[in-house]
Amino acid sequence: MRNGIVLFSSDRGIKPAALARAAEDRGFDTIYVPEHTHIPVKREALHPTGGEELPDDRYTRTLDPWTSLATCAAVTEKIGLSTAVCLPVESDPITLAKTLATLDHLSGGRVTIGAGFGWNTDELTDHHVPADKRRTVLKEYLEAMRALWTQEEASYDGEFVSFGPSWAYPKPPQGRIPVIIGAGGGPKTMKWIARNADGWMTTPIETDIAAKAAVLRTEWADAGREGEPDVRILVAKRPTDDDYADWAAAGASELIWGVPDADEETVMTYLDRLAARLGLKASA
Repeated sequence: MRNGIVLFSSDRGIKPAALARAAEDRGFDTIYVPEHTHIPVKREALHPTGGEELPDDRYTRTLDPWTSLATCAAVTEKIGLSTAVCLPVESDPITLAKTLATLDHLSGGRVTIGAGFGWNTDELTDHHVPADKRRTVLKEYLEAMRALWTQEEASYDGEFVSFGPSWAYPKPPQGRIPVIIGAGGGPKTMKWIARNADGWMTTPIETDIAAKAAVLRTEWADAGREGEPDVRILVAKRPTDDDYADWAAAGASELIWGVPDADEETVMTYLDRLAARLGLKASA
């Protein structure tokens, strides 16, 4: 399994570019950052952990993910660039398609989209996304962006996205930029992923991952998809042998380890310890 790192990036901790360069040097495979455009002060949506209050104020201070990853791309050569998670439905899909294609082009095809449906429905409302339609909106956004990425004269006609024949360059070197959905692994989500995305990223509170991955593979086959879904594990605690066995049985491709949103010296010390524990080798 590969090893990635996720930084809950903010305007007061280590800069993503510094972390990306250090992570690549230490043998990590991917860097992930989150996205929240804003946090409404009046909020009815519960946090995914079930709490009425946010765990801390980093949610209000997150950096723009694509600008952050662009700075990472500029100082690295091979580390993957991704999100855990971004919220595509909070952007204009035509503009976002251009941003992602440009980042993929400039980075040499290193982008993966870790996307969520959006737990903060109050945030979605401010972007005119109906909470009960958020999965449909994301489906249309992904379809529209893939059209712009792969077709010479792209067009799309949906309920939430519509545009006539258009030219849009650059095209991503990968063609279709992979999309991994970060969400709870219920049957509805697995069916959605099998029909609309390329894989699943677990939530921090996920259990029985191998069993849920098996459901995804069944849905994948039923949808007529070739190959295997990409399963990535968001590690939220010190793993046990049973955890590793569960992840192996799930066919996980990558473990995603959190690093603290702290000053550079603190993060580098943590990163060195993590790399040593994982037995990673520094890049030549």
